[in-house]
Amino acid sequence: MRGLLVGLAFTQAVLIRATPAQDMMRNVDLSSADMLSAEMTRADIEAALAAASPGRPADFSGKRLSGLDLSGLDLSGVSFRAARLNRTKLIGAKLDAAILDQAWLLESDLQRASLKGAHLFAAQMRGAKLDGADLAGARVTADLTGASLVGASLAGANLGADMKNQSMGLMRGVLKSAHLDRADLSAADLSRVDLEFASLKQADLRGARLNGAELAGADLSGAMVDAADFSGADLTSVRLENSKGLDLARNLDKALNLQRPDPH
Repeated sequence: MRGLLVGLAFTQAVLIRATPAQDMMRNVDLSSADMLSAEMTRADIEAALAAASPGRPADFSGKRLSGLDLSGLDLSGVSFRAARLNRTKLIGAKLDAAILDQAWLLESDLQRASLKGAHLFAAQMRGAKLDGADLAGARVTADLTGASLVGASLAGANLGADMKNQSMGLMRGVLKSAHLDRADLSAADLSRVDLEFASLKQADLRGARLNGAELAGADLSGAMVDAADFSGADLTSVRLENSKGLDLARNLDKALNLQRPDPH
């Protein structure tokens, strides 16, 4: 418990600029029992899953499940809406089509988990571990600041801002300072996503939409960018050494020219 408290206190201490609508951590006491405790055990979770049916999947909405080890469980289609899963272990768990809207997963461990088609609206996932996870086709407007997604798959995932629904402000994926080395982001919607200072070395960005994305200080060394669209992206100080398909990227030159000072 002390380790969890220290870790979450550190997360709170390093709050990084975010869209106000997504900054659910504002005025939240991360040291409270509500954020640190679990009201169920793994056995309780397994019993609820066993009692569920295809028509009535298990529902853990709003539950306190922080610090549990739920690794390897099949949680497909389960609702964790607004649940607390801080520092929870979900290694290798199956969360396909799961609902994680407004869930708290600070520093959670989802390495090698499957989240294909999952829904993560306004989820708080700062410092989470998703190395090797599969988020193909998922809808991710989550705060993944400082998260690790090395070798993860986000192929066809939608992390982009929903410009038609702004009642809550600019909701989009936030991956500031995240580790996405060797990640598969092919055909992903990354429009207006915050990728400032993110590491995308050798990442697959072929066909990705990066319209208006914030990539200042990002490292795309060795990344594949064939047919990726950089329209209006902020590429200030971005690294593109040994990137592949630069000549096939869309609007890359225009985006780079926007960063160059006017000689006059």
